[in-house]
Amino acid sequence: MSRVCYLCGKGPMTGNRVSHATNRKKRRWLPNLQKIKIMKEGERKQVWACTQCIKKGAYVNSTV
Repeated sequence: MSRVCYLCGKGPMTGNRVSHATNRKKRRWLPNLQKIKIMKEGERKQVWACTQCIKKGAYVNSTV
């Protein structure tokens, strides 16, 4: 799985995991991707899209 939203291009983000003792360790946040079916050029295609794009309905008017 590519871990990148097909519609908006959102991918993994990085930052620090901070303990109570303020120790810092690298961590990653992955986008919440779901598999959806879209129509592209008259054929049905299955793609990974983030839940925010699904909620907005960005896949309905997608020209990607």
